Amino acid sequence: MFDKICYLFILFIVYSVVGYIIEITNCSLREKKLILNRGFFLGPYLPIYGISCLLMGSIIIKYKIDFLTVFVMSAFICTTVEYITSYILEKIFKARWWDYSDHRFNIEGRVCLFNACLFGLGGVIFAYIVNPFVTNILDSFSPFVLRIVSIILFVIFFVDVIITITTLCQVKISTLKFKNKDVTSEITKLIREEIKRKREIKNTFFVRHMLKAFPKIDLKDNTSLAKLKKYVLKKKH
Repeated sequence: MFDKICYLFILFIVYSVVGYIIEITNCSLREKKLILNRGFFLGPYLPIYGISCLLMGSIIIKYKIDFLTVFVMSAFICTTVEYITSYILEKIFKARWWDYSDHRFNIEGRVCLFNACLFGLGGVIFAYIVNPFVTNILDSFSPFVLRIVSIILFVIFFVDVIITITTLCQVKISTLKFKNKDVTSEITKLIREEIKRKREIKNTFFVRHMLKAFPKIDLKDNTSLAKLKKYVLKKKH
C-alpha cells in the first residue's frame, strides 16, 4: 500500500512539473517573452495538472481503445478540476485567479470550451504517449528507490505548501473581524504594522510572485491582498 502511494505521489509531482513547463511555454509564446513564474506555489509545479493526470490515469485507462471517449472524458475531468479549483480559491481568498469571461462558451469565467478542447487533446496525448512512457521509466526502478525519491519530493512539496499557506494567512485579513463595512483604514493600519514588524519584504515577495503568476488576477477591493497588490504596483513605479 505504501509503495503504491509513493508511486502515485511521484506521478503527481512529475505531471505537476510537466504542467508547469506547458504553462510557461504557452505564456512565453503568447507574451513573446520568457515567463518563468506560473503557479500558486513557489516551486516549479502546478498541482492542478498532477491531480488531473492522476484522475485521467485511473479513470480513462479502461477506455483507451476508444479515442473519442478518451478525448471527451479528459476534457470533462480537467475542466471539472479547473472549475472546482477556481471556485475554492475564490471562496477562500476572495480573489479570481483567472478569468475566461472574454472567451466564448465559458461558465462563470472559470472554464471555457476552448480550454476544454485543449484538455481533451492533451488527455489523448497523455493516455497514448506520455503516461505509458513515464510509467515505464518508473517501473524500471526498485520500490526502495521510489520510496526514497517520493519521501524527498514530499518533504520539498510539504515545506512549499506550509510556506505558501502561512504567507497567505499573514496577508489575508478577514473583514469579518471589523465592525465597519468600509475597512480600508483599519486594513491599511494593520498592513503598516506588519511592515514595521519586518514582514513587508516577505509579503511583498509573495504578492510579486502572485502578480507574475496570475497577471490578470481579480482581487476584491476589501481584502488585504488587494491592498498589498496596490502597494507593490505603486512601488514598481
